[in-house]
Amino acid sequence: MLEFQRSLRKSCERGEFRVLQYSLQRDHAHMIVEADSKEALGRGMKSVAARLARVVNRAFARSGAVLDGRYHLRLLRTPREVRSALAYVLLNARKHWRERFGVAPPVRIDEASSGRWFTGWRDQRTGMDPPRGVPEVAPARTWLARTGWLRHGLIDPAATPGA
Repeated sequence: MLEFQRSLRKSCERGEFRVLQYSLQRDHAHMIVEADSKEALGRGMKSVAARLARVVNRAFARSGAVLDGRYHLRLLRTPREVRSALAYVLLNARKHWRERFGVAPPVRIDEASSGRWFTGWRDQRTGMDPPRGVPEVAPARTWLARTGWLRHGLIDPAATPGA
């Protein structure tokens, strides 16, 4: 995980492509990104996939593709969609915990996410020390991702997406 964070920190902002938030799960990853064009999105995702593959392959002493060259694209067009996506990505571990154990998980920000850098939590008591150093995510440039989503309120770290 730390190796992926260090790697992402070096490439979270590649001119026309930015990784804004992410969550790594056991068998998948979620990301919110901004891209200035379809081409920039394709190049940026290819770079992220290569970085993730290097980390996974090194950790498990294997080789080959990790993401199989694919991703699911969902364009976010409204403040509500962006807020919902932020909550889903940043609280995804809580969703999987509830599915697995049938109870709400403790209120804690997932360490395998960019949640420690997120400033839109309703309650800042998130169970983590304040972040230090350079974030592995880029600041949003679009109005929707920067402030538009706030029209629908801050995100509760105790919420569970899909509950």
